[in-house]
Amino acid sequence: MNREEALKLVKQNISNKNLRKHCLAVEAGMRALARRLGADEEKWALVGLLHDLDYDKTKDNPEKHGFITMELLADKGLEKDILYAIKAHPGHFPRESLMDKALYALDPLTGLIVAAALMHPSKCLKEVDCRFVMNRFKEKSFARGANREEIKTCEEMGIPLEEFVEVCLKGMQEISEDLGL
Repeated sequence: MNREEALKLVKQNISNKNLRKHCLAVEAGMRALARRLGADEEKWALVGLLHDLDYDKTKDNPEKHGFITMELLADKGLEKDILYAIKAHPGHFPRESLMDKALYALDPLTGLIVAAALMHPSKCLKEVDCRFVMNRFKEKSFARGANREEIKTCEEMGIPLEEFVEVCLKGMQEISEDLGL
């Protein structure tokens, strides 16, 4: 499956434009992390783009999140490690590979970064720096949905938190226009 086919699936299955932007943000962050770790950028980006494909169908049944995506992708010829990372990201299965761990930690971080950009005086993602995001990270009441403990699991990949934030922020900044930020 190529990116164009994956993006078509996202548009067909995700009705909320902000959730679509979230998938784009995770795609960009995964691409940047793959680059940092010397992994396959296209594969990691595809995982990020497809990871919430079933969210419209599972938002009220989180225990099914990831499993319906497996059904949607069953006949698409995707590699097993891509499918595993997607079904592991909600926490249903152990995170085994670097790709699994990256998706799990990055998913909530993108929300924190977007929230930080929206509260930045410029409201422009390109103007946000790592220090600004890290200051927001420390504010427990800020972007409560961005689970800090999940984000901190980046250290399981051998990447310190601040570097993880920096890499992902730069990846998202590369597509700031697509994110509307």
